[in-house]
Amino acid sequence: MGVVDGTVPAMAERVQDWWARRQFSRGVDVPYAVGTYREAWASYPALIRQYHPDLNDGITLTQIPPAADVLLLWQCEAGHTFAATPAEQRARPGRQRRRSAWCPECSILAAPPRVRPAGGARPGRVKRPRALCPRTPDLPVGEPFVSQCAPKPASAVEARLRADLFARLDLTPGFTAVRVARPFFDHLEVWPDILLPELRIAIEYDSPGRFGLEHVGAREDADRRKDRALRAARWEVVRIRTGRLEPLGPHDLRLGSLGARGVDRVIDRLRDIRGPLLVDAYLR
Repeated sequence: MGVVDGTVPAMAERVQDWWARRQFSRGVDVPYAVGTYREAWASYPALIRQYHPDLNDGITLTQIPPAADVLLLWQCEAGHTFAATPAEQRARPGRQRRRSAWCPECSILAAPPRVRPAGGARPGRVKRPRALCPRTPDLPVGEPFVSQCAPKPASAVEARLRADLFARLDLTPGFTAVRVARPFFDHLEVWPDILLPELRIAIEYDSPGRFGLEHVGAREDADRRKDRALRAARWEVVRIRTGRLEPLGPHDLRLGSLGARGVDRVIDRLRDIRGPLLVDAYLR
């Protein structure tokens, strides 16, 4: 990703990177004029309502080819924010029958999975839902706090990244969880690796692990659920992906190491999300 030669990248890229690549390959400041793809999007009124240029670097939906392999940010009428490519959005079921079909969160709420009978149980008996952990404090959604259930840091690299970030940024340390609206497994809280409360940004450090099994398959699905829960709580997520792990969201970074240059790239990504004026105000 990031090869500026006019070729199609091997994976979806952030809208800012995609736009810059198009500017370079076409040699113009505006590769696609406003309205270029209006007819292509006209039959998707739900997507037109969900797309906001202010979430996508000021680029309008009519400037984006429907076939572009680019990650865009969308927001449904219930306030859920999620990342998806044009192809993923246009392929969602429902078209004009049900507006929730274009939002992953609303789709789950509209058609919750059936609870199947427990193995060996008598007909008509189903598993009872797991009780929610009572130790989550009754706080507003999106509020950070120190959780009694949060796991300890998983690696020395994660601990060093935390120390390096708080050495560079004068932010409140120590928070370990964010209150969310719906259960994440059996908690109404999620535990990002690093929380930057004044910026409302969560940072995750993802490594494939010794055997290459971490953050793949079902664990990747859980990562995506966690990111959706945070974005629904008005937080943004930056995942630092190492090894061969591909980015999951529009702000994720692929890093080979976490030296001084790696920390600089993380801080630059914070500027991309919240703006340099706000982020630089916290620099030590």
